[in-house]
Amino acid sequence: MTALHDGGSDSTPQVLPEPPSVVAEPRRRARDLVPHSLARPLRELTLVLVLFGLYKVGRALITGQEAVARQHADTVHRIEHTVGLPSEAAIQAWVHSETLFRLLNTYYTGVHFPLMVVFLAWGFLRRPAAEYRWARNLLVLQTGAALVIHMVFPLAPPRMFPQWGFVDTMTRYGPSPYDGASADVANQFAAMPSLHVGWAVVIAYVVVRTGPRRLAAVAVAHALLTTFIVIVTANHWWLDAAAGVLLLVLADACLRRARLTPFGRGPSRHPATRVPSGSSIAH
Repeated sequence: MTALHDGGSDSTPQVLPEPPSVVAEPRRRARDLVPHSLARPLRELTLVLVLFGLYKVGRALITGQEAVARQHADTVHRIEHTVGLPSEAAIQAWVHSETLFRLLNTYYTGVHFPLMVVFLAWGFLRRPAAEYRWARNLLVLQTGAALVIHMVFPLAPPRMFPQWGFVDTMTRYGPSPYDGASADVANQFAAMPSLHVGWAVVIAYVVVRTGPRRLAAVAVAHALLTTFIVIVTANHWWLDAAAGVLLLVLADACLRRARLTPFGRGPSRHPATRVPSGSSIAH
């Protein structure tokens, strides 16, 4: 400590505090960084769990609309026939293997949600923060809009119409997400839009723009395979798949308009530098 006098004989010495220790300051910073490093992953995990929870609950609450959903299916079926889309029933009829149907059903029921968890974890841990927030916000906008459509436009899937030549491959061959405990939270009349296709296309779009080429090829293959599976298993109409893709296009346009994208005008597969953290839809 240093004592200072103002020059008077009877003045009281003033004691100034010592400057902070050079060693103590880094230690305090290290202690501050520990909770901060945990706050972001916990915040993101909570956000994602809440959003998925609301989505599941919202789908489960849409009950008692079978008659309306079947009427909407008749409308969709007629529209597809009018515009000349390939018959889903004819495509399904090409597959005659029970083993293949089981494999396709397993992929449909077992890959969709776990792969999205892996995708979000990859984005959070391996990609720049701005890219992760952009991908997460795409997913939030797309899924939220899909839930609204599910509520206002319940739609029965093709597999519920054997009179049109469809086979319910999940009931006949298994496995099915509509049996057992999962049946309590599943909504079988939420065919429009197809989030199986929508989520697969989100993954492909994000990885193509930001990921390595080999991983991008896998993501695109997953999106194409998922589209084929939802059609051949009669879980969705062509228009359901198209609506899932359209929601992604609209979500991306909204983020571009709000300037909540980490990219410029051109594609950015391998950014040279990390983009500074900016605003996001949800923090």
